[in-house]
Amino acid sequence: MTLPAGPKSWAESATRLVDVATGRSPADMVVRGARWVNVHSGEVLGRHDVAIAAGRFAAVAEDLSYCIGPDTEVVEAEGRYMVPGLCDGHMHVESGMVTVTEFARAVIPHGTTSMFIDPHEIANVLGLPGVRLMHDEALTLPINIYVQMPSCVPSAPGLENAGASIGPAEVAEAMTWPGIIGLGEMMNFPGVAAADEKMLGEIASTMRAAKTVGGHYASPDLGRSFLGYVAGGPADDHEGTRVIDAVTRVRLGMRAMLRLGSAWYDVATQVKAVTEMGLDPRNFILCTDDSHSGTLVGDGHMNRVVRHAIAQGLKPVTAIQMATINTATHFGLERELGSIAPGRRADLILTSDLVTLPIETVIARGTVVARDGALAATIEPYAYPAMAKGTVKLGRKLEPTDFDIPAHAGANEVEARVIGVIENQAPTRALTARLAVADGLVRADARQDVAKIALVERHRGLGTVVNGFVSGFGYDKPCAVASTVAHDSHHMIVVGTDEADMAFAANTLGAVGGGVIVVSGGEVLALVELPIAGLMSDERAEVVAAKADRLVAAMRACGCTLNNAYMQHSLLALVVIPELRISDLGLVDVTRFEKVELFV
Repeated sequence: MTLPAGPKSWAESATRLVDVATGRSPADMVVRGARWVNVHSGEVLGRHDVAIAAGRFAAVAEDLSYCIGPDTEVVEAEGRYMVPGLCDGHMHVESGMVTVTEFARAVIPHGTTSMFIDPHEIANVLGLPGVRLMHDEALTLPINIYVQMPSCVPSAPGLENAGASIGPAEVAEAMTWPGIIGLGEMMNFPGVAAADEKMLGEIASTMRAAKTVGGHYASPDLGRSFLGYVAGGPADDHEGTRVIDAVTRVRLGMRAMLRLGSAWYDVATQVKAVTEMGLDPRNFILCTDDSHSGTLVGDGHMNRVVRHAIAQGLKPVTAIQMATINTATHFGLERELGSIAPGRRADLILTSDLVTLPIETVIARGTVVARDGALAATIEPYAYPAMAKGTVKLGRKLEPTDFDIPAHAGANEVEARVIGVIENQAPTRALTARLAVADGLVRADARQDVAKIALVERHRGLGTVVNGFVSGFGYDKPCAVASTVAHDSHHMIVVGTDEADMAFAANTLGAVGGGVIVVSGGEVLALVELPIAGLMSDERAEVVAAKADRLVAAMRACGCTLNNAYMQHSLLALVVIPELRISDLGLVDVTRFEKVELFV
């Protein structure tokens, strides 16, 4: 296909920019009378104008009235703050359950004008062709969306099977695509530390292309394994949860990415490295990682993260730097993005307050794209091809007995390994529980907050089911929650207290082509259909957000009190984050990276 042209390069625009700056030619747009948040100097300067031409900033000065011609669009700032467009340094579009187009429509009114996306969710389902679909879609949009080529598909070879695989050859090919900015998060940290040929080969392909290697070191061990990982090339990491994590990464030359997603609250602890320890903030970046559609529509995106960081004690300008210039610099784009300065893409926000950060006007590439929380740009829906749908293949109708867990012969009680959910964090705990046996089958136990969890293979129609136990959701009535979003292999995860509901939920998702569903007593309480790769909806973000709200309410009606429990549910099969997970091959101890038995 022929891809649409993005913004003109600086070289193509240089003559025009110089002519506007010197007054030989009028600007396309002039923003007048703004307080200039200068992320290069760390200052907030008084009344300034900015002239825009060819989608780029041409000049910034106290008075640029000489740049105004008869056809120049004039935006009166009226003393408001002029802030660079916000950048999300690491995130997964699929976590919003919408397409790249719909994600952009949702976040533009919140001031996000640049995103660095890692589509490893669709990569695990459709492989390199799926990545290309999202890459090409991103290039059609009026904001800057760069793609990181997924690195770990499957995320942990030998411990899970995905719907596809990616290696050094695919990475090398992707590095030639126009929208690829680097390698996505290198989750196989044991592989890197062990000098695995495939992992280092992918990193080498990225390095040869002079692009950035994303990191993902999800272990509290900062000893030899971590040192080996850093030596292996990853340039950033968003998996820290403690202040020592951020400190150690920065001291070793990495960028510490501090995330605030819908369910991950890792900014408050780590930002103390700056606010209390006085570390140089230039190597700290704010990001979201995973944002639910309800969060995007209701609470915001990077503006939410910046406000939160300020609330933790960061100076407003410092927090803004962590969401603008720091991000751009990290990806080698300091001359393109992240600041209001001559030659850069004309992305800016007008806001009346730097602390609460209301997003009143958003300009992207020199065009007003949002005003007062409403999208002002016309963005057409993006049509995904048939190959991206019909990806949920169960192979057979599942029965309630598929979710039975037999005990050892003659046992009245068993000691079972249990996945323990940690609220607002990605890691889990490796727990054990003594569970009763009835008629030879081990039962869930609401008194101990132990539900069943099952992984249903959905890529090849094998009809296999792996069963286990999970704690932390608080379900206290017969119910089941099923999802074909199950990072990162994206089989189907079913959590429930009733085997009939679990089978009904799984079969329903198979029939609709994927999604998330809550069932209780054989009744569907909520359903979000996700026909694109079983990960994304083809509906508008507002529609998906409304369905997601019903999903959250339905989970609460079943007894769940966790914040954004759906996000916790979706990570239960992520076999690269400690401590205990489930895969299509069984239970996985992620502290030792090996399979373990269900019963102790």
